[in-house]
Amino acid sequence: MTEPTWHEKLIGGFRRTSDKLGDNLSGLFTKTTLDHETLDEIEEALIASDLGPATAAKIRATLGSARYERGLDEAGVRQVVADEIAAILAPVAKPLEIEAFPRPQVILVIGVNGSGKTTTIAKLAHLLQEQDYEVMLVAGDTFRAAAIGQLKVWAERLNIPIISGKEGGDAASLVFEGVKQGTARGTDVLIVDTAGRLQNKAGLMDELSKIRRVLGRLNPAAPHDVVLVLDATTGQNALNQIEVFGASAGVTGLVMTKLDGSARGGTLVAAAEKYGMPIHAIGVGETIEDLRPFDPQEVARAIAGVERLASSKNPA
Repeated sequence: MTEPTWHEKLIGGFRRTSDKLGDNLSGLFTKTTLDHETLDEIEEALIASDLGPATAAKIRATLGSARYERGLDEAGVRQVVADEIAAILAPVAKPLEIEAFPRPQVILVIGVNGSGKTTTIAKLAHLLQEQDYEVMLVAGDTFRAAAIGQLKVWAERLNIPIISGKEGGDAASLVFEGVKQGTARGTDVLIVDTAGRLQNKAGLMDELSKIRRVLGRLNPAAPHDVVLVLDATTGQNALNQIEVFGASAGVTGLVMTKLDGSARGGTLVAAAEKYGMPIHAIGVGETIEDLRPFDPQEVARAIAGVERLASSKNPA
């Protein structure tokens, strides 16, 4: 059995959303024109498919335009949905650029416990290794011994140096040591894990502020990126995390994980629509290669189920 391609994983990753969209749209295309009642029903179907009210309203407006007044079949509506989603995602699809000088570029990775943060750090490190960057890790989530151990295992697998300490240790001191060693080694990227204590925002803010102060002594431009890891299966809760972390932690970009077929893929679109924050990569599986920057057109077609609908009507 061959390993699925990235495109196949994307299709599978957004299966729940595209299936839900199809279920919600089913039976709405018996009329010859898209009257107000039908447009209302389509808008409700889009909202029920986790695309969010703002995106649903945009698609409704497009479908209600004069050029579609004679109506559309399901395939036509899905294509309009794909086009509108691609337009929303295009401005935010921005891979991480490693441009800092002097090196290293410091990336703080934040996110609540259970979001897949530590594994995402490993996947991001692997992605940067593939681009021929030298990477070092800092196990700054000293709140959890499991996080330190997990990151050490990944560092060994990837043959990446790691700065770590004991549970309960001072994360800022580890970051300081990481920058010192990274500078001496000529490391391109320093990826820092941080404690995922959303329930204690004051503690999180204090810790991040201390890390920033320490970094400022060595490199006033650091951290260059503050990346928030989001779990796509949590839907609206993921959007709430953008709100909270964005205000308290200075988030500069997002990574969305666990787009594995059970996820509410519309959350990706809703996040782009509401916040307009750069989305650096998405994760669609469990292997180390399953975190990648994304093509807005390809993702939009996967969410809308354009290709799956076509293949179901034209089986090989």
